Amino acid sequence: MSAADTPEGLAREWVQVAEDDLRAAAFLLEKHVDCPTGAVCFHAQQSVEKYLKALLVHRAIDFPKTHDLDQITRLVPGDVVVPLSAEERRRLTQYATSARYPGGWEPIPFHEAQGAVEVARRVRDKIQEHLPACALKD
Repeated sequence: MSAADTPEGLAREWVQVAEDDLRAAAFLLEKHVDCPTGAVCFHAQQSVEKYLKALLVHRAIDFPKTHDLDQITRLVPGDVVVPLSAEERRRLTQYATSARYPGGWEPIPFHEAQGAVEVARRVRDKIQEHLPACALKD
């Protein structure tokens, strides 16, 4: 049996890819002047999505293949308060979809990309409180 065959092992894999996205977003922010803000926001959204899915996997809750954070957040058990406003969920969901394609979005200001990373870190910190330590270790 591989680690991914257990809820904790699979949650750990989701956490690892969520952390990769968050590190990528933070790394891209360091570019400042030439920062690809759309890519930063995409990776921030992906980190949030994957952390939420890690929690759902840990709690053995099935979820659909979707980037829609409203839909995913509705599946989170009531004992977990996801620190995302409706506007943040809407905006992040747009980063995963229309912000990735030509004509789908206006250029994203640097401060907005910084904010997306801050939101992703806030969600990470809260979700990690509800995951077992074995899902968080490298």
